[in-house]
Amino acid sequence: MKYLHTMVRVFDLDKAIDFFNLIGLKEVGRIDVPEGKFTLVFMSAFEGDPPVELTYNWDQKEPYSVGRSFGHLAYEVDNVYEMCRKLQDAGVDILQPPRDGKMAFVRSPDHISIEFLQKGEALPPQEPWVSMENHGTW
Repeated sequence: MKYLHTMVRVFDLDKAIDFFNLIGLKEVGRIDVPEGKFTLVFMSAFEGDPPVELTYNWDQKEPYSVGRSFGHLAYEVDNVYEMCRKLQDAGVDILQPPRDGKMAFVRSPDHISIEFLQKGEALPPQEPWVSMENHGTW
């Protein structure tokens, strides 16, 4: 058995691609299906890694609701503080800041929870992250 990908439905394909580019994923494949009125965009951090499949249904009129049965996507990062600063500078809300130097959560424009885990040992606690409160859900 081989793990292939994770699929998430997106309401605004350009916004979703911009977000996943921001966290370090690149488009590695695309399939347009005019007869089915949908586009699949595959995004991955490295060639050969299982991608995230962004499914864009052309006729979707309203954003998708978020089911609580789906948890999150998780990515290991070289520096969790730098990732959170980059996202915050781009206007992304940090829902669970990396107060412990190890883990943080944000949400994509389609409310998909994304977890960032520090590669290796936790970084020493630092501001402003230590003083930031959790908010929202992830």
